[in-house]
Amino acid sequence: MAQVTVTIDGKAYRMACDEGQEEHLFNLAQRFDRYVGHLKDSFGEIGDQRITVMAGIMVMDELVELQRRMQALETEIGALRKTRDEALLKVDENDVTLSSTLAELTERIEAVASKLASS
Repeated sequence: MAQVTVTIDGKAYRMACDEGQEEHLFNLAQRFDRYVGHLKDSFGEIGDQRITVMAGIMVMDELVELQRRMQALETEIGALRKTRDEALLKVDENDVTLSSTLAELTERIEAVASKLASS
């Protein structure tokens, strides 16, 4: 297990993480520290625990909004895939109809050509 020391609200916290995840954990801590800093700038010193809880709630609010948007996009993708599949099916049906019609026309043209050749 790797260990990283992150700083949030001016306080150092030593944390464990999987090998290779140190930079990721450090970046997450920096982002969370920005939330804490934003709240402190907005509300002043209202207590470390309260600021941390408020920052956590802000992060969760952002996460829920992103999950909602992702669900909407997944729904839209599903509808687009269904529309695409229906269009491809229609194209296949049209190809069969067109091929059949061309075959019939070819037979008629050959019959007319045969009659003209016999005359």
